Amino acid sequence: MAQYPLIGITFDTQAFNDYPWYALRKNYCTAIADAGGIPFPLTHDLRLTDKYISLINGLMITGGEHDVDPLLYGVRERHPTVNLKPHRTAFEMEIARAALKKNLPVFGICGGQQLINVVLGGTLIQHIPDEVPQPLEHVKTRHLPCHTIQVARETLLHQIVEKEEFSVNSGHHQAIKEVAPGVIINAVAPDGVIEGIESPAYRFCLGVQWHPEFIITPHDASIFQAFIEASRE
Repeated sequence: MAQYPLIGITFDTQAFNDYPWYALRKNYCTAIADAGGIPFPLTHDLRLTDKYISLINGLMITGGEHDVDPLLYGVRERHPTVNLKPHRTAFEMEIARAALKKNLPVFGICGGQQLINVVLGGTLIQHIPDEVPQPLEHVKTRHLPCHTIQVARETLLHQIVEKEEFSVNSGHHQAIKEVAPGVIINAVAPDGVIEGIESPAYRFCLGVQWHPEFIITPHDASIFQAFIEASRE
């Protein structure tokens, strides 16, 4: 058992002064550390995937200002709002598959949830306002609550938070459309947007559409604690 599990965290990428940079919001790391884990950011080097998997005890796939290529879930037409970061997505797809194959705990946040669903065989809504009738405004300030979610009973998420409804923050223009085979929807927003998924085929495979790393409620902290506890095993 790992007393302080090493948690692989995926980077985002940005351009700064005409050079490529890795980027990772500090609170992703702080939330892991506060829950008892050791944050371990992962570069997008496919040559290192196997080495990373041999080192880490759990994997967290973060959000970012990008989208999964629709071609990866069988859709040729790309919405004008879709922003691609192919190298990041290729790395996240590969390391997520490797982590799940090894049955390591995997936790996806926002775009990370969407990527997990695609990895497992699901599809995405490319732009919520175009596909969801009377949608909530899901693109909001991430450090404030903006809508509630309904949590399904008898799910891993419900077991963790012990609540059927609570408020979450939000910052996304895409969402899950069709869940992958064997994946369970564990939370939805009032407009029907899928806010959480999990797969009972793995010992811990959880995705949330909001940003719990901001810890706007005690339930967010509980999710990180459950992820770290699973990564100790």
